[in-house]
Amino acid sequence: MTNFQTHQREDIAEPSPTFSKIVPPLAPLFAPLFAQCHDTLNWLPSQLQNEQFAQLYRLVLEGNRQQNLTRITEFNDFWEKHLWDSLRGIWALQEQERLQVIDIGTGAGFPGLAIAIAKPSWQVTMIDSTQKKVNFVQQVIEELELSNAIAIAGRAEALAQSVKYHRKFDLAVIRAVGKPDICTKYCLPFLNQKGNAVLYRGQWLTDESEQFSVFCESQNIELGQVDRFQTPLSAGLRHSIYLSPRSTSISNS
Repeated sequence: MTNFQTHQREDIAEPSPTFSKIVPPLAPLFAPLFAQCHDTLNWLPSQLQNEQFAQLYRLVLEGNRQQNLTRITEFNDFWEKHLWDSLRGIWALQEQERLQVIDIGTGAGFPGLAIAIAKPSWQVTMIDSTQKKVNFVQQVIEELELSNAIAIAGRAEALAQSVKYHRKFDLAVIRAVGKPDICTKYCLPFLNQKGNAVLYRGQWLTDESEQFSVFCESQNIELGQVDRFQTPLSAGLRHSIYLSPRSTSISNS
């Protein structure tokens, strides 16, 4: 395995009590991490994108002082578990342009914010049932001037049935911390006829996989690629599960 370098946060100043548009000096630290992991993402951020990722990190640290956004705040952990992991889930789709994407249960804005920064041609809608978190994400969107992103407060079940969101998206992403069948049921009503969903998972056990395959078969869902990989810094085991309600999902290869 590649010997990845890590970076300590000892040079990071305390975040200011208000949001700031000043580009932080963290951007140069993100660049080498992405460069070392280029083969895992097949993508490298521009200077502007590195600056946006760095500003996003500062805003999350600041927002975390006001509400419980995330426990992942250490620099290397943030890069690996929020930024890299968010982008690893869409690696099979990154060549596509102008996708309409929905991030279900976005929380502090992941994977949606990272995707919006990395793919400016994609339109990213992030939804969460907690208004405070949505307010934070929308403020980050404005601070980073992400014209391709929006945050909406509401329950997925209700929003999926509204005319504005029902079957309007090419891609649904969700960090599937709950049962995969439930997470899938949240995604499907948002997808258009050619849409795909990506479930972001940690462990993916054999029994769980078998049960999910039975569920997909019963619901006329095509289970495509199950991408098994290790995170580049901590070597944690992760999975991305790609599926579709039609025969248009990403096939196994």
